[in-house]
Amino acid sequence: MANASAFAILSDRMKKIVLTGGGTAGHVTPNIALIDRLKEEGFEIAYIGSKTGIEKELIEKLGITYYGISSGKLRRYFSMKNFTDPFRVQHGYHEAKKILKELKPSVVFSKGGFVSVPVVIAAGKAKIPTVIHESDMTPGLANKLSIRYATKVCCNFAETLSHVKGKGIHTGTPIRKELFTGTREAGLAYAGFDGSKSVILVVGGSTGAVRVNEAVRAALPKLLPEFDILHLCGKGKMDTSVQMEGYEQREYCDREMKDVLAMADLVISRAGANAICELLALHKPNLLIPLSAEASRGDQILNAESFEKQDFSMVLQESETTPEVLTEAVKELYRNRQRYIDAMAASPTSDATEIIVGLLKSLSAEEEIEDGPNTADD
Repeated sequence: MANASAFAILSDRMKKIVLTGGGTAGHVTPNIALIDRLKEEGFEIAYIGSKTGIEKELIEKLGITYYGISSGKLRRYFSMKNFTDPFRVQHGYHEAKKILKELKPSVVFSKGGFVSVPVVIAAGKAKIPTVIHESDMTPGLANKLSIRYATKVCCNFAETLSHVKGKGIHTGTPIRKELFTGTREAGLAYAGFDGSKSVILVVGGSTGAVRVNEAVRAALPKLLPEFDILHLCGKGKMDTSVQMEGYEQREYCDREMKDVLAMADLVISRAGANAICELLALHKPNLLIPLSAEASRGDQILNAESFEKQDFSMVLQESETTPEVLTEAVKELYRNRQRYIDAMAASPTSDATEIIVGLLKSLSAEEEIEDGPNTADD
């Protein structure tokens, strides 16, 4: 734990924060969006995530000190792993407790995901001010378990405030500033397109969306005469047997995402809250295909319904997503794209990054006045 010791002995005047969250990119990118502002405000930053999750690679490449802990998934359905994962969560709690005791942060910020649960519980028991961010309309299981230990809960949707026990603040979602710096030219070069056709970007999330991937590939013969398509398939979800001019596949992109989004005229996406808020901020006409209720708790369906009501998105349910229906929906969206652009451009916006950093500064200052965090012995 040499890194932890080094973190703890630096100047006491430096505000210290631990960020946590992981499992998918959506549980990491809002944390990344905060990092530059936290540094500007003088925070020293460390990150606690899983030992092998996507968050490890994303955070370490930013030069942030990273600590991996054991993590288990808390499932709502039967699985043999339900008998072993509680022990991994318990082990993760003891690891998080030890790390927090050495780092002595003045505040903890959690973006959610199951790896965050032992961190938030350990921080809460140690009386360290802890802020949770909930992106979806209703809290997921990980955040439900964590709320009782949190000081404040930042919410993406105003509707979520009624679910968080009086601790909620409506902030919106932090958006990575670099997303606004992309160029169409760089995106075209990355995808290998010549710019002669409009471009569709398909985003299934960092873990991919099999049903969406299949429907898109089946619709290619009808879409490619009018569009070039860059398909972000998810890790291990590429199909190298599909080779067609104007169709390019990637598993996932990180630094290129700003340029890929700048290039896109339309976006086909799942309805994860972070992803759709980025599309809203960038005013990208989008077709949302939320994860079905059978495969999830239904949060993406609620997110998509909210955006559809506000005229920010077209929505197609996964069960309806045949190649024919998808083709017609894409063409309708393209015909009416300006309507969606105008609605998104007219939407009221708040700077979630500034609101959340301000809250973290305030809680950190309160902790310093109280002469530093306590540590739990249980």
